[in-house]
Amino acid sequence: MSETFIQADDSITLWGMIIIWASVSIYLEQRYNWASKVTGAIIALVGAMILSNTGVIPLESPVYDAVWSVIVPLAIPLLLFHVNIKKIWKESSRLLLIFLLSSIGTVAGTIIAFFTLRNHIPFLDQLSGIFSATYTGGGVNFAAMSAKFDTPEAITSSAVVADNLMMALLFIILMMIPAVNFIRKRYSAPHVKQVEQRQSDADKTLAESFWKRKEVSLKDMALSIGTAFLLVIVSLKIAEFFAGIIPSGDDASFFNNLLSGIIGDQYLVLTTLTFIALAVFPNYFSGLNGSQEMGTYLIHLFFVVIGIPASIPLIIQTAPLLLLFAFIIVAINLILSLVFGKLFKMSLEEILLASNANIGGPTTAAAFAIAKGWKQLVGPILIVGTLGYIVGNYIGTFLAVWFGSIM
Repeated sequence: MSETFIQADDSITLWGMIIIWASVSIYLEQRYNWASKVTGAIIALVGAMILSNTGVIPLESPVYDAVWSVIVPLAIPLLLFHVNIKKIWKESSRLLLIFLLSSIGTVAGTIIAFFTLRNHIPFLDQLSGIFSATYTGGGVNFAAMSAKFDTPEAITSSAVVADNLMMALLFIILMMIPAVNFIRKRYSAPHVKQVEQRQSDADKTLAESFWKRKEVSLKDMALSIGTAFLLVIVSLKIAEFFAGIIPSGDDASFFNNLLSGIIGDQYLVLTTLTFIALAVFPNYFSGLNGSQEMGTYLIHLFFVVIGIPASIPLIIQTAPLLLLFAFIIVAINLILSLVFGKLFKMSLEEILLASNANIGGPTTAAAFAIAKGWKQLVGPILIVGTLGYIVGNYIGTFLAVWFGSIM
């Protein structure tokens, strides 16, 4: 890997770059109408892609890992503190249906991509298993399936690069779709309209109208962050405990794998604990001002980090066909998600979040919902998206075995 202007071990500078660019993205979104339409999330992501592809910052660093392991889990409870729990189950049932239908798009896309490119990409049976599992659940499945098939490291590395670039491109597309008139005329979009209706001042951007100034005390900040950290720590320990005692993997039963995937997953445990806390102490959480703002800011740090690994020169040098392979799967997933969503009268927000949860996992889908201001869908998509962790590996294994028998 070539040298960059800022080195991977220069933690303070890299943290500074991430935080400064996230802050600039939010400022632009609230200052200019064009940026408000593009959204701060896309500005954060594209800016990070430019910084990494021009050699300013490295593609990998422990700092980026810290954003995934600390910042993202901390943001989730902060953003759920003011969620209306009564709407959760209704939204979850609808999202579950479109999520499962969207996963059919992943399977169909993988089959088409395999038969289109099987004579041009080595180990495509294994890669099909890896990508189909990943584009049903997320990055957790990529790691699990790569280890399962023991795919050569060079092939896996190229697949990681293709996946990272494809994810960055997908986020940009998903963010832009609600603004396309052709789509808006054909799908209901209640959450988009709700956000747009909050823009009462014509002199303000949509983002600035949504994020109105509010009273936040030092106590609000202390209790919000302290409570979020407490929930993160407890959920992590609970998930680690159950993951350690429940057998999982190829040799375990379906029930054990299912149980481990549910109570051994930190994000699902974290979401569940947060909902329980909200139900038990509603007055406490309703009195916390500023938690949504703090959580949203942390999510913008996450969007910066998502864009960093998307190395365009690297994918051109190593495996452009893998990017085409990934693109076919993602494109068919999104197209079929829109078709199924129309047939079953799903809202545009539900369709896009389901596709996002399939391709990028529940965490990135929640970040997408947060960035768009669809706060009532954050909890449901986290719950529903976690199902992909469980079923993804089974889908990937089935397709890999099938394709391996005909290669």
